[in-house]
Amino acid sequence: MNVLAIETSCDETGIALLEAGGGLRAPKFSVTTNLVSSQIKIHRPFGGVVPNLAKREHLKNLPLLWRKMVLQNTAHGSRKKFDDLEGSFMKRIGLVTVTVGPGLEPALWTGIEFAKALAARYRKPLIGANHLEGHLYSFLLPQGARPPEKISFPAVALIASGGHTVLLSMSSFSKWRRLGETRDDAAGEAFDKVARLLDLPYPGGPEIQKIAGRGDTNAIPFPRPMIHEKNYDFSFSGLKTAVLYYLRDHKKPVPDERMAADVAASFQQAAVDVLVAKTIRAAVAHDARSVILCGGVAANKELRKELSHAAEKGGLTFLVPGAAYNFDNAAMIGAAGYLARLRKKNYRIAADGTLDI
Repeated sequence: MNVLAIETSCDETGIALLEAGGGLRAPKFSVTTNLVSSQIKIHRPFGGVVPNLAKREHLKNLPLLWRKMVLQNTAHGSRKKFDDLEGSFMKRIGLVTVTVGPGLEPALWTGIEFAKALAARYRKPLIGANHLEGHLYSFLLPQGARPPEKISFPAVALIASGGHTVLLSMSSFSKWRRLGETRDDAAGEAFDKVARLLDLPYPGGPEIQKIAGRGDTNAIPFPRPMIHEKNYDFSFSGLKTAVLYYLRDHKKPVPDERMAADVAASFQQAAVDVLVAKTIRAAVAHDARSVILCGGVAANKELRKELSHAAEKGGLTFLVPGAAYNFDNAAMIGAAGYLARLRKKNYRIAADGTLDI
């Protein structure tokens, strides 16, 4: 089945075409086209995403990406009008899916209305997709010529992003339960906030990782919040505050690049230690055979390396999306929409900023 997917949950406009099959037991995806238009430069001066600016950019970018999608996937060398090419392209589509939440509601509505118009015009089935499920299933997307590694259930999944940090226990592609979540800041949110404390540009995660490579991970004994508590919840607000107090107490007249690198490295290591420890503890306690890492924070090289090493040491299969699918994109929404349809999970076609998994 050819799936057309649209993603506008935050500050990335995405449209993707993928071929989906295999059913719920062995889902398999082939990504034909995955287009993403980033808004980072628009939001960087504000230190974060401005919802109404995001909405404006989605409204501008969606028609442009759509035209590019159609032209890339039709014989546009002919002199056919675009409407004819669009109709020819849509004949191939078996399902249209769009992110309905969670996310910024003004941004979500732009994608929803665009998808609704397309589906109605060409009489195609339309299904809503959960953005978090998109991240969860993103490891199923192909990574270059190498097919995704096969998962063995039961599994434990860590979804770590700018807005969410959640641990799930999965018994199949359609059944899971929440083990724990953040009680305050999400992991990605903490990275962004610490980056602002260090006067680093938005988005903060890649910038923290960059300068952390020049620092000493043991330079500052930042706390590992909740690492020893007998639950699977997280808390990163206290860690962020510890960085704030350290910078306040060690302020220097001239910016010290070495100190900034040490702060970034020590903070990153503290966050990674907590994420890895709780994920592996959950995997052991629930007899997991696989560990999944997904979400924007999954792009962090230190987290990938340490969780991969810990999983391998415990005899667990480690699964993580390819670099192109860590951040928000429509290909993962195509996977989530296809599997939601098979699960008969009918999300309302309306923006839900607080939609949960």
